[in-house]
Amino acid sequence: MADDLKNPLEERRRLGGWLPRKEAELVAFRKDLAKQARERAGQAPRVNAVEELAALIKGDPVIRMDLTRAIGDAIAVGYELGYSTIDELMDIVDYLMTYAPRFSEASLIHCPLNAVLDWPMCMPSGYALFRDPALNAQVKRVLNVWCGFLSGPHSRAHLNTFAPKGWFSAEAQKQLEISQFVCDPDKPYWGFSSWNSFFTRHFRSGARPVAEPDNSKVIVSACEASPYNIQHDVKLHDPFWIKSQPYSLQEMFTTSQRELAEKFVGGSVYQAFLSAFNYHRWHAPVSGRIVKAYHVDGSYYSEAESEGIDPGGLNDSQGYATAVAARVVIVIDCEDPEVGLVGCIFVGMADVSSCVIDALPGQRVAKGDELGYFQYGGSTYCLVFGPNVVQSFVPQPPFDDEAPPLKVNAHVATAR
Repeated sequence: MADDLKNPLEERRRLGGWLPRKEAELVAFRKDLAKQARERAGQAPRVNAVEELAALIKGDPVIRMDLTRAIGDAIAVGYELGYSTIDELMDIVDYLMTYAPRFSEASLIHCPLNAVLDWPMCMPSGYALFRDPALNAQVKRVLNVWCGFLSGPHSRAHLNTFAPKGWFSAEAQKQLEISQFVCDPDKPYWGFSSWNSFFTRHFRSGARPVAEPDNSKVIVSACEASPYNIQHDVKLHDPFWIKSQPYSLQEMFTTSQRELAEKFVGGSVYQAFLSAFNYHRWHAPVSGRIVKAYHVDGSYYSEAESEGIDPGGLNDSQGYATAVAARVVIVIDCEDPEVGLVGCIFVGMADVSSCVIDALPGQRVAKGDELGYFQYGGSTYCLVFGPNVVQSFVPQPPFDDEAPPLKVNAHVATAR
């Protein structure tokens, strides 16, 4: 870790396009954000959730110590944060409660709070800080307030055709491939009622056909996502916090679901990550009956220090995130008994404040049916199979970070 802290990085590997790779672009964003926050501070009271976060930090000496040290360490290394005190940080967080994401051809920033916390979260004190249950519970309340704003009409400030910030400008349309989605350019805001409505937009009918819908041996991708990792012979317990982050089933499904987790011991895990421009709804990888569907509270900005600062932060902590981050677990009992139970774990990373479940226990779903969706922010997901279920995966390592994502409902694995 000491070697990691000698010099500031000018570029950081950030998968999925949620944050720009060049540090200079993030510095400019943080400085502008801090300026806007300073101008707003004092004009209106902070929202309750941010005031409660500030009170928690002020009243808990360990949290206050860790955050103060994490900010100071990041600045000492040479990172320009846009703030130097906890109070300045709270003003920025409060400003973000009414922040509407804007398109940028050069430096897209989908996760503004992640941009603000990017370096303190991977300082030595930051690792402990963002694992604190009380802090994460209050961060969740803050993110839920922002999610509420993003679900309302005032979040549509940049749902227009005006370059360079508009999400329907010519360059944005090209990157989004907006013609694939249900929208109406003749309506205000192209028919979207809010930012979250736009973020969780639907594909037009037929845009993502289900691969071999009547063949139970063909398992399909549950998300529009880029392959990240495949691991076989997964263990009930494994040290998920170490380098390479082996999957630990007990932690992924939680201790209260030990009996469920045991059914996957010796099986396989496929993990993929969603990009800023991807479709953010989840679909059934197999046909069958939903037997489990539940939320798991967890962390939002916790990284695995085993990966170090360079190169990837949250991105290279995606295996670790399956055990500690806020997530949804959905388990489908496949109609093909040789496939059996399939676990679907949808992980909210960074600024994700809400994972919404559509399909509940007892419901029968056909392969390709919608299961739920992410409301804003960086995301990753896993498909978990029992032992000797998967004959082969279509994607094979080494995986190319720059390759197009595997389309939702496309063939991802073949069962025996």
